[in-house]
Amino acid sequence: MRIIITGLTSYIGNALKNYLSAWPEFEIKCVSLREDLSALDFKGYDVIFHAAGIAHDNAKKIAGDKNNLYYEINTDLTFKTALKAKNEGVKQFIFMSSAIIYGNSAPIGENKIITTNTQPAPQSDYAESKLQAENKLLTLQNDDSFKICIIRAPMVYGQNSKGNYKLLSRLAKLTPLFPKINNSRSMIYIKNLCEFVHLMILNNEQGIFWPQNSDYVCTANLVQAIAKTHNRKIFLIPGFKFILKILARFTPLINKAFGSLAYDKNLSEYKFNYNLVNFEDSIKESESV
Repeated sequence: MRIIITGLTSYIGNALKNYLSAWPEFEIKCVSLREDLSALDFKGYDVIFHAAGIAHDNAKKIAGDKNNLYYEINTDLTFKTALKAKNEGVKQFIFMSSAIIYGNSAPIGENKIITTNTQPAPQSDYAESKLQAENKLLTLQNDDSFKICIIRAPMVYGQNSKGNYKLLSRLAKLTPLFPKINNSRSMIYIKNLCEFVHLMILNNEQGIFWPQNSDYVCTANLVQAIAKTHNRKIFLIPGFKFILKILARFTPLINKAFGSLAYDKNLSEYKFNYNLVNFEDSIKESESV
């Protein structure tokens, strides 16, 4: 089976390449979409895993009109890549979307559980660009000869991962104290995500999928677990909820860190059972050097 992974610098794309390399039946090629798309040849390939795009945490690095660039890259280029794949005989196009299309985390003390009835409610250009990409991709799926598979991943973490997990990892190595706030977040370890994509390819799946780890994660417990892998102790201090609620009025980072955003577990059920790396082992692997 021949697979193209788009996005040479993509964390998820490179992790998937390394993961699938364990199976000799996969022939994998990674390509950049920074050059002329028409110069790429998709003929003879079975699957495109599309990880190329501009992530929301890279916004500060984008020069010029950030908002338009999100749509040019995350929406329009994604659609053009899928259209080219369809015209050149590729059988499956897998798109990495995000839980962020459902909006921001719930305020501290409130729950936000996404179910099959929850409608997307993007609250940023990044989120809207991802949702528009999904909608445009689905217009290409009119028969079984070309299947669109959309993965709405929650927060992805793992060794050398970027974004929120990296910040929490740094904090866990420094602070002796951390606010004890109960929240629930869906997360997925990078190896669990790669195994899920592996199944999507093997089973030639189409549709929208919501993978996640077996259990929800509480931010305070996550920081404590990270510290433990480095033989450090962090004491969780109660009584900060009121202060954090006030701070949340001035910065969205507070609710992003301590708010809740989770998928209903029924949403993530898959027709085939597969082994997931458990939370404790995933943290140990993520923090290993």
